[in-house]
Amino acid sequence: MTSRDTTGTPVDVDPPAPDDSLGGEAPAAKRGYRPGSLELFGAVLLLAIVLRGPLASWLNQPVMQSWSTVFVAICVQATPFLVLGVVVSGAIAAFVPARVFARIMPSSAALAVPVATVCGAALPGCECGSVPISNRLIERGVRPSASLAFMLSAPAINPIVLIATAVAFTSEPMMVWARLAAGLLTAVIVGWTWERIGRPEWMKPRVPVAADGQSGWRVFLSTVLGDFTQAAGFLVIGAAAAATFKTIVPAHIMEGIGSSLFLSIALMAGLAFILALCSEADAFVAASFSTIPVVGKLVFLTVGPAVDVKLAAMQAGVFGRKFAVRFAPLTFGVAVVVGTVVGLLFWGR
Repeated sequence: MTSRDTTGTPVDVDPPAPDDSLGGEAPAAKRGYRPGSLELFGAVLLLAIVLRGPLASWLNQPVMQSWSTVFVAICVQATPFLVLGVVVSGAIAAFVPARVFARIMPSSAALAVPVATVCGAALPGCECGSVPISNRLIERGVRPSASLAFMLSAPAINPIVLIATAVAFTSEPMMVWARLAAGLLTAVIVGWTWERIGRPEWMKPRVPVAADGQSGWRVFLSTVLGDFTQAAGFLVIGAAAAATFKTIVPAHIMEGIGSSLFLSIALMAGLAFILALCSEADAFVAASFSTIPVVGKLVFLTVGPAVDVKLAAMQAGVFGRKFAVRFAPLTFGVAVVVGTVVGLLFWGR
């Protein structure tokens, strides 16, 4: 900027330096107000109170009563297993070092992949937690193919998921063994395939540092709260979608889809990818599709824990987009084929 001296000659004048009394930095611009989850919940609750009359009459309709019955039943059945899963998963994340898994991995890829797949049973929890743990295993020296096999098997074959499946499918006890076989085969096949076709430049692991330096109980509480909040949200969405399908979609359409093995497999595979349910709760959603053949339900339970929209996004964030655009389609294709083949072997057409 310029000014003039006593003779009228223009003189350059430097702008005033920022006040360094507070560290030499100019004050930051104020951020706009953004409502949090508590404010949004309060707004929704207030709106529900104001509109309680119209809402009550709307919910008293037979269609909505049927919808709410299915929705509440799925949530009530799945919530205990969801809570148990996140608690056990949080305990493992907080108190079991990742090096424990790294030490028992064989050096041979042919053996490391199936061993890592079987070790997945030791991580009862949602698939959301298996992605960062897989990243940590790679950082600790585990082969990427074995770590990815562990990531796929952990949410599919752990005891809590299998017990929840047995409770959901009391009329089809073989579903537990079929899901176990499909989950194991999917993880092993994808792991061996990635060992052959995977490239180091496709994968850029990023080591999580949030847990470093924190006490075990702090990690446990943050893991449990984070996993439960995320998984419960997807459970509510999945239960609402299942209830909507059962009450709004005409019965003859669902029966028509159920009469075609190809259509039922395509529908359930697509729903598993889109709904992104927690593996501790997906069995109750799958069991609610009464008109879908059991093979289609098995495909739903095989695809869901292996690949869905949230997992693809998490994998892109942790390992990079080059990895996600190759790994997600591979996993989806293998899971659909394996679920179909295993289902046909168990139940036929």
